[in-house]
Amino acid sequence: MEVRDAVERDAAAMAAMTDAPEPVLRNVIHERSVRVLAEEDGTADDDPDDESALRGFVSFDAREDAVFVTQFGGDREACERLLAEPLRFARAEGLPVEVVLRDDDDAMRSAAESVGFEAAGAGPRFRGEPTRTYRHEG
Repeated sequence: MEVRDAVERDAAAMAAMTDAPEPVLRNVIHERSVRVLAEEDGTADDDPDDESALRGFVSFDAREDAVFVTQFGGDREACERLLAEPLRFARAEGLPVEVVLRDDDDAMRSAAESVGFEAAGAGPRFRGEPTRTYRHEG
């Protein structure tokens, strides 16, 4: 497995891991820092139709006061490994990291908590559903 920068051809596999449409994720790849965890012997670069080559992804955006994880998806192991990317960036910049998760998203919450994120309060409603903000002080 290798962590690499996402490329446009990864958008379809990323969309399959979330409820976001492929065109939205293609834009995310261009507008944010996006890393993917890919099989070393088969990546979306080699075969754009091989969605199974990606195990997960994380996108993040640095602002003046924190690094914000904007989206992540994949299996728990992949998410834990990929969350290290914004944490590493934030540590170098001396910033905390925040992520907002749906209250019912137990898998993503478990992945975030396993790498040190802690609940930091209620988040905004997303598509009418309650969310919670998680923060890692790094």
